[in-house]
This record gives sequence, C-alpha cells and structure tokens, in this order.
Amino acid sequence: MAKQKGEGFRSGAGLIRYFDAEEKAAFKIDPRVVAALCIATAVIIILVGKLWPVVSA
Repeated sequence: MAKQKGEGFRSGAGLIRYFDAEEKAAFKIDPRVVAALCIATAVIIILVGKLWPVVSA
C-alpha cells in the first residue's frame, strides 16, 4: 500500500513539471476574448436560424 502512494506522488510531480514547462511557452489568450467569441458565435447561430429557417417535410 505504501509503495503505491510513493509511485503516484512521483508520477504526479512529473506531470506538474511538464505543465509548468508547457505554460511558459504556451500561447496565451485573454479569457475575455474567449467569452466574447462564444457570445458572438451564439448570436450568429441565432441570427442564421431566424434568417434561414429549416423547412421540415
């Protein structure tokens, strides 16, 4: 049982080091830009649905 705890901690520590290294070189997007794009996409989808309604047979 103690052996499994030790292995989990080491593998978890490796993941933390990997994500820390990835974060420094990663492309960063402002969360407000992501929210604005989501809202704009929703508005476009709603407008397209109103302008070109689907005709069911």
